[in-house]
Amino acid sequence: QVHLVESGGGLVQPGGSLRLSCAASGSAFSTYNMGWFRQAAGREREFVAVNNWSGRATYYSNSVKGRFTISRDNTKNELYLQMNSLEIEDTAVYYCAADPQAYRTLPVTTPSQFTYWGQGTQVTVSS
Repeated sequence: QVHLVESGGGLVQPGGSLRLSCAASGSAFSTYNMGWFRQAAGREREFVAVNNWSGRATYYSNSVKGRFTISRDNTKNELYLQMNSLEIEDTAVYYCAADPQAYRTLPVTTPSQFTYWGQGTQVTVSS
């Protein structure tokens, strides 16, 4: 069992930045691919970014590529999402998720491939 807790959400103006964090429990964090998803009001949950188990491979949705950066610290069991040049369309609840199939190769982008989910953190981009 993996327990995930996101933090760092908030209200930001268009063009601003936020850094999300996700703290994970358990001893197998370094074997999991870790991802970020988001869900805007009235829309389905969508893939944002994924970081492979080692942290050396990443994959992004086209909508955030070049603006967001996913990273992890396996010594701290933490996952991060640096979000720059935020747009109103980025407003959503952001979730971190763990893919417990150890060492699975990327890309891993569908929600069904991730077994463990955090409770989400709200990001609102508004002027």
